[in-house]
Amino acid sequence: MASQEQRRRQLARAKYERQQQRREVARRKTKRRNTVIASSLAVVLTAGVVVAAAGAFSGDDDKESTPNAVDTPTPPPTPDPKPEPSMTIDKKAKYGMALKTNHGDIRIAMDAAKTPRTVNSFKSLADKHFFDGSPCHRLAVEGIFVLQCGDPDGTGRGGPGYTIPDENLKDPRLKGGVYPRGTVAMANRYNGVDEATRNSGSSQFFLVYKDSKLPPNYTPFGTLDAEGLKVLEKIAAGGVEGGVTDGAPKKAVTIEKATVQKD
Repeated sequence: MASQEQRRRQLARAKYERQQQRREVARRKTKRRNTVIASSLAVVLTAGVVVAAAGAFSGDDDKESTPNAVDTPTPPPTPDPKPEPSMTIDKKAKYGMALKTNHGDIRIAMDAAKTPRTVNSFKSLADKHFFDGSPCHRLAVEGIFVLQCGDPDGTGRGGPGYTIPDENLKDPRLKGGVYPRGTVAMANRYNGVDEATRNSGSSQFFLVYKDSKLPPNYTPFGTLDAEGLKVLEKIAAGGVEGGVTDGAPKKAVTIEKATVQKD
């Protein structure tokens, strides 16, 4: 039987090991949080290619970090872009996008009057079955609260090979630097500094299931219906793969079919 002194030493050692484990977990959490916040401020993609933003932050292994600055890396060279689809939609009409997913149906009311080129692009891609069978590759559950889809490769680096301009960035819904719950917006590679990275939306988009603080740099082009929000919240409740706060959904999400039609 262990003596009282041996027991004391064992307990002290166990406490020390727990402290070390907590510090390591905190270090990893801080590193992940830094990446999450930086990518949250970017939701970036390069000419149809998503890149995670890296940021510089203050703090240590035992304290929550707070953002001081964000520095987005220069995107890699990309092939000559394809032309944007010719305008075929009726800008005065109402359109809706229906996403049939393995978790349920999501319907999005699209604002063709304010975002005609975005809606036109989505209709063109949907008509070509571009989104059918594609995964929603990113779920964020801290900092921002979004599900990101639109890359048929599922890597966060895919797209149709062309870009479309930013639209509707002065939408009153974005007042206060918040994308409200139910908003559907374009991802892009704008880094907040280099104007050359503006107008870089492609096929990737994000669905907001909880108010998310983001700068008004991402085209808001649609609004989720009530049933779609329920589906999205259910997906978010499942968490992120590996227990992190930003990454592939733990329960894989697939867009089985996407259609865009005039209402």
